[in-house]
Amino acid sequence: MTLRIVIMGVSGCGKSSVGEGLAARLGIPYRDGDDLHPASNVEKMRDGVPLTDDDRWPWLDRVAEVLATEAPVIVGCSALRRAYRDRLREGAGGPVRFLHLTGSKDLIAARMAARTGHYMPTSLLDSQFAALEPPGPDEALAIDIDQPLEAIIAAAAKGLTP
Repeated sequence: MTLRIVIMGVSGCGKSSVGEGLAARLGIPYRDGDDLHPASNVEKMRDGVPLTDDDRWPWLDRVAEVLATEAPVIVGCSALRRAYRDRLREGAGGPVRFLHLTGSKDLIAARMAARTGHYMPTSLLDSQFAALEPPGPDEALAIDIDQPLEAIIAAAAKGLTP
């Protein structure tokens, strides 16, 4: 089976760090969904304006295209709502496994405040949590981020690979 993994969760939960570490462990590429956003989305977020569904659909289609054409691949993508995850599955050209990185709002806000060079302001974290429709165990593997990065990567590798 060709692996198509989406690491999902609110901004600041560690999608990029976990994605890069998991990619190194599994020996497959990692693509950051942030790099797939249209410039207009980046500008809205940089200005502190939450994205709408209409803003997200073209971005999700680009993520699905990566899943379809670059597999095996891991992509970091918030995929906050069930409809977004359905859109990714429909466009991926094969099965998609989701890893949901979970954590408290306080922990994630602290991580966002400490990072540099990212366009997503901490002020949008509330809108991320408001949009989040947590997947059930039938849809995604959930891992709490309040543990060392290596432990998260090890749990993800164990839970996502055959």
